Amino acid sequence: MQFRFGPFMLDTESRQLREHDAERHLSPKAFELLRLLVENRPRALSKAELHERLWPAVFVSEATLSSLVAEVRAALTEGAGREGFVRTVHRFGYAFKGEATELGTSNHAPDRARCWVIWESGQIALSEGDHLLGRDGDVAVWLESPTVSRHHARIRITGPIATLEDLGSKNGTFLRGERLTAPAALVDGDTITLGSVPVRFRRIESGVSTATRSD
Repeated sequence: MQFRFGPFMLDTESRQLREHDAERHLSPKAFELLRLLVENRPRALSKAELHERLWPAVFVSEATLSSLVAEVRAALTEGAGREGFVRTVHRFGYAFKGEATELGTSNHAPDRARCWVIWESGQIALSEGDHLLGRDGDVAVWLESPTVSRHHARIRITGPIATLEDLGSKNGTFLRGERLTAPAALVDGDTITLGSVPVRFRRIESGVSTATRSD
């Protein structure tokens, strides 16, 4: 689903926030927070509901939610003292403020492959360009592990070509069980290991027919 508000486009399918043609990076949890606020607009969501939706069955402090709100506001270029698109509901929670137009699902060219990274706690579609993997707040694929560096590796999508590059990580990036020493091409189904965390790269070609089951 795509939503347009102000100069921004939120694409929940590709998990991207764009301002005009520039991508605004959000951590996975911050993206989920913005998605919840936009999809439930104009209803205000309580802090308790947000905690349950973002961290089900896990205790986190109220400061953690506050830091996510600050991250979303920074991505939406909201200055200090200005609420912009995120409204604070005093002693209750937060709400999306402003008009958002629902544009429906993303339109992708029928002859273009779709690239994904899939891991234990999620998956993300990769568009054309560079995508960082690590545990910093500005990465596309956020992996919560002490064995993963802040900026651990990079996947670059250039037309039909996808490449993986280690970014000087402490514990290494492994492709098909071999440690990377130079950028390497990715193919559908590749297993990538960052430190101790495995992820899978998928490249789904559009227009591929479903196989007929043979009993």
